[in-house]
Amino acid sequence: MLTETSQPETEARPVDESRVVAVEHLSLAFDDKVILKDVNFAVPRGHTKIILGASGAGKSLTLKILIGLLKADSGTVLVEGARVDTMTEPELMAVRNNVGMVFQEGALFDSLTVRENVGYRLYEETDMPLEDVNRRVEEVLGFVSLAEFIDRMPSALSGGQRRRVAIARALASKPRIVLYDEATTGLDPITATTVDEEIIKLRDLEHVSSIVVTHQLRDAFYVATHMAVNGPDGKVKIVPATPEKEREAEFIMVRDGLICFEGDADALRRSTDPYIQTFLS
Repeated sequence: MLTETSQPETEARPVDESRVVAVEHLSLAFDDKVILKDVNFAVPRGHTKIILGASGAGKSLTLKILIGLLKADSGTVLVEGARVDTMTEPELMAVRNNVGMVFQEGALFDSLTVRENVGYRLYEETDMPLEDVNRRVEEVLGFVSLAEFIDRMPSALSGGQRRRVAIARALASKPRIVLYDEATTGLDPITATTVDEEIIKLRDLEHVSSIVVTHQLRDAFYVATHMAVNGPDGKVKIVPATPEKEREAEFIMVRDGLICFEGDADALRRSTDPYIQTFLS
């Protein structure tokens, strides 16, 4: 199971322990083009927030702002209570150590084995003994059902396997938050479902909070309407979510720099907003 790691110090303000991410009045523009305008949202601990929107709506840029790779023009960004928007680069490193990131392309090092890719941060950025690093790498590869691929090169993997290796790498440092940026784009539906199931397993079995940026509606609804449970045979099963569980995955719809919808899957389906209906169709 994932364990908590030490956190960066926060500014002197009350910390809401129920929220792992809080964005307040976030605005961003490039020259005269407004990307985000007074955006507000929060991610409750152990929940999933799914961000939808047209291309160029600022979905991926929002993730970059959350980990300090991009500075917004205004607004407050809190990650585990820490003011990310005011941090220096050394301070941001402490926050990033507790945030896993999975990109569309997987961003694996082609010259390194799966073992070396997954353990890269632990090998390079910590003083963890080699034996402990290898044990952790084996653990997370087992979680994503790729233990037998540990000594293969990325070129020998399928697209879906590469994405799952990227998820394992994001998990290696035991983060409490994982950000997914178009993690299933370019994959066929069956392969994409295997990636979706890893996202679900992390949320429900490891209690990892997550933000999923995607324009793949099928995958977004699958993550929002399914849950992971341990079966009587000890094997993990993905089953339809209960109404209570569905409420742990909320959608955000971004349009013209503004959030035009926020709610669960059922509320999104029932929306009468013409833009949302067109988007969903």
